[in-house]
Amino acid sequence: MRQKYAITLEDARRVAKAAHQTAIENKWNVVISVVDDGGHLVYFERMDDVQSGSVTVSIEKAKTAIAFRRPTQALESAISGGRTVMLKLSGATPIEGGVPLVHEGHFVGAIGVSGVQSSQDGIIAHSGAEAL
Repeated sequence: MRQKYAITLEDARRVAKAAHQTAIENKWNVVISVVDDGGHLVYFERMDDVQSGSVTVSIEKAKTAIAFRRPTQALESAISGGRTVMLKLSGATPIEGGVPLVHEGHFVGAIGVSGVQSSQDGIIAHSGAEAL
């Protein structure tokens, strides 16, 4: 059997803290979700005055990013480019703001952000991913 890396609660908090800081600096109120490599929620944060719909969207963006092992922006871009068949992917939320978390070349989880424009969600998510 081989061993694998796993995201810890401390790791998830560090990722979320960096994302939170970027959101605060830009005065963007968002929901931040961090999932493990199976798409299970490890850390969740909802900033004040964020619409309730962003709760589910942030979690689904994170799940999509780890399931497909790519930023959700890639799926959104494919659809925008005419590949509408991508809308049929089961379990996919093709909206920018989900980014896989990679440690030493291993996918260990993902971060999902929702609450502002999807491009802004993406900026926040990438800043969190970079903290890992």
